[in-house]
Amino acid sequence: MRCGDRPSTVRSVELGSVGVWWSGSWRVDAHPEIDVATELESMGYGALWSSGGFDPGLSRRFGRLLSSTSHLVVASGIVNVWSGAPKEVAEAVAGLEAEHPGRFLLGLGVSHPALIQAYANPYDRMVGYLDALDSSLPTVPRERRVLAALRPRMLELAAERSAGAHPYFVPVDHSARARRILGPDALLCPELTVVLETDPTRAREEARSFAAGYLAMPNYANNLRWLGFGEEDVSGAGSDRLIDAVIAWGDVESIARRVHEHHDAGADHVCLQVTGADDGFPLEHYQELASALC
Repeated sequence: MRCGDRPSTVRSVELGSVGVWWSGSWRVDAHPEIDVATELESMGYGALWSSGGFDPGLSRRFGRLLSSTSHLVVASGIVNVWSGAPKEVAEAVAGLEAEHPGRFLLGLGVSHPALIQAYANPYDRMVGYLDALDSSLPTVPRERRVLAALRPRMLELAAERSAGAHPYFVPVDHSARARRILGPDALLCPELTVVLETDPTRAREEARSFAAGYLAMPNYANNLRWLGFGEEDVSGAGSDRLIDAVIAWGDVESIARRVHEHHDAGADHVCLQVTGADDGFPLEHYQELASALC
């Protein structure tokens, strides 16, 4: 299956079936002359997802990624609704749309209590933010935004007020449940963390170093409890059962199988986040994955 063989269309935005999720520097330390975004586009990935960070407004990295590429989608995963004023974000999105029509998707999320000083009523905060985007000039249309939704109430809001959902740190079972809640038409774009390591001990060690911080966040831990994981699974850095379900590890074929499982469960687009590389952006790992998925 090629990344473009299963197109996911949000009106004029086509994501393809597989994308890249990355929150660090978009550069290979050993080869700074390489334009990572250009390379990923040439490999066949359909979208590049990047964190919106905690600075107010919309990060300039999205414009840089769009300018380095010609046709793939760039998406925010996510813009924090506690730090980015709706009007400022809407104006920035309009600017990107004017320069790169149909190629930017705004992902919005409520972040976590431990990271936001005035965190309260996250659902209401999201509703208010969407109301502001709808009433601002310029607006950000419903079909050009997705929500970082995990559990039923936010998933329902994602279906009602946006193009769909962008869940993070989730197993295949979440994709199946999310699809049932979202209905058949909403977009479902889960993030999938990847460890390209075939030795179980080393793979799980790397996966746990990634997972520990997320399991300390109630939003993620409670979502996993909702999916049936027990306290022994979500405590510390996670049980083998949880690690194996949430993080895909193994060879390229094993990772490809997990991606296909998410698709079969209802995901339209899976964005891959490779962890465990020490040399800046792990371009070679994404190239290996593209050989099986794109």
